[in-house]
Amino acid sequence: MDEDRVAKTFIGKTIFITGGSGFLGKVLIEKLLRVCPEIKKIILLVRTKKGKDPQQRLLDIFANPLFDGLKESRGLDNLLEQCSVVGGDVTLPDLGISPEDREMLAEEVSIIYHCAATIRFDETLKKAVLLNTRGTKLMIQLARECKQLAMLCHVSTAYCHLHEKHLLEKPYDPPANPHKIINVVEWLDESTVDAMTEKILGTLPNTYAFTKALGEGLVVETMDELPSVILRPSIVIPIYREPLPGWTDNINGPTGLLIGAGKGVIRTMYCDSDGYGDYLPVDIAVNCMLLATWNFIENNDRTRRIYNVTSSSEIKVSWNQVIEMGREIVTTKVPLNGVMWYPGGSMKTNRLYHNFCLIMYHFLPAIVIDALLFCLGYKPILIRVHKRILKGFQVFEYYANNQWDFDNSNARYLRTKINKHEKEIYKIDAEDLDMMEYFENCIKAARIYILKEPEDTLPAARRHMTIMWWVDKICKNVILAVFLYYIGRYFYHSIFDDENSANTLIHEAMESI
Repeated sequence: MDEDRVAKTFIGKTIFITGGSGFLGKVLIEKLLRVCPEIKKIILLVRTKKGKDPQQRLLDIFANPLFDGLKESRGLDNLLEQCSVVGGDVTLPDLGISPEDREMLAEEVSIIYHCAATIRFDETLKKAVLLNTRGTKLMIQLARECKQLAMLCHVSTAYCHLHEKHLLEKPYDPPANPHKIINVVEWLDESTVDAMTEKILGTLPNTYAFTKALGEGLVVETMDELPSVILRPSIVIPIYREPLPGWTDNINGPTGLLIGAGKGVIRTMYCDSDGYGDYLPVDIAVNCMLLATWNFIENNDRTRRIYNVTSSSEIKVSWNQVIEMGREIVTTKVPLNGVMWYPGGSMKTNRLYHNFCLIMYHFLPAIVIDALLFCLGYKPILIRVHKRILKGFQVFEYYANNQWDFDNSNARYLRTKINKHEKEIYKIDAEDLDMMEYFENCIKAARIYILKEPEDTLPAARRHMTIMWWVDKICKNVILAVFLYYIGRYFYHSIFDDENSANTLIHEAMESI
């Protein structure tokens, strides 16, 4: 059997990870512990959050179902021996790391994966700069201090240079001077920065794209002095293959759309149905990170420093295909609990028509249902839900109605360098991808891990879906019948009223003669 040369790269290495509590970070930690058991140490930068200290948050990470297989095979105590935390915060000066911990990191760390970022598109500019841009600058400063540093991997995004409709695997100039932008937001208060945000962003649609492009620019300008690599994943979506097909810890991207549509809440979207997004399963992104690390360190490849970790150059799935597959899955295979209406609706290419449907199918039903809930003594929720959906639409529409293509030659090059055994462990292709099966796994996993709807509720959900189908058909036919009735009545009265009026006029005319 071919050997796993990638795993050998990590033997005896100490790895420092930021963003380890996030979606991508969790999958990265699980993969490293599962396939590279001879790692010396994984150190996570973790901040105190909601009253929980970093150590407690590490326990929370391992409590996730994603790690169940590892805990069963290796035991939680063994995992905790191999993983440790350093208290800190990417948004704070010096990353909020104590001098003692900083000295320890400088002595021990060999590989850094900088994954921490705010992915909120509506984040204020000040917060986004402090986390996505200044945080990257501070991470570079820490990397300079690491005496055994073999590689710094900066996780950027394929959607940070939006003016480039065809993104190549090369550096691009940032939209502004990152150092000056950092100085500005450090000195000014948040309200002042908010007032300047629109002018600072220019043509960029949100603070996420702007600050990620600035952060990438900081890494690029230090590439001559630091062993750094930039990865640009596209829209990161649930796990494709392992360890839990379909697993995710959030409802961002297509998963959120499928859940919203599956619950019968989302009925209209303003979108080019023939357009497509670039989706990337999170385990593919992590595999590419590990292969890029191996290629950079073991193969000493300094010609490939930027990787577009994307899929659209090989697989194009339109928004319409996503919706149609999702509709089939949630109506026939994996229905969700508590469906408010039978899943339906469509994508609109006319803004006026979309806004009309938004009022008729989203907000008017929400007002009626919330009024009923209020009268029954329950807390109204649907208006609030639809306001959040509308806010999400405002972000989604920009990306759904614009098109980008990505060159991923470097990522494809990695496929040619690995053997058959490594190709199975670090899968970065989609040779056997079944999109319907994949999305079905996504909805199953979201049902269990996000919506907390266990599998034993499926029979009841199917019965409820059947009832909602009949309710939908009956209501539509009743509305159609009422509409036809009033149209017919209108024409009936128009015809006969006109005829009676004519007869009266004729009769009066004859009497006068």
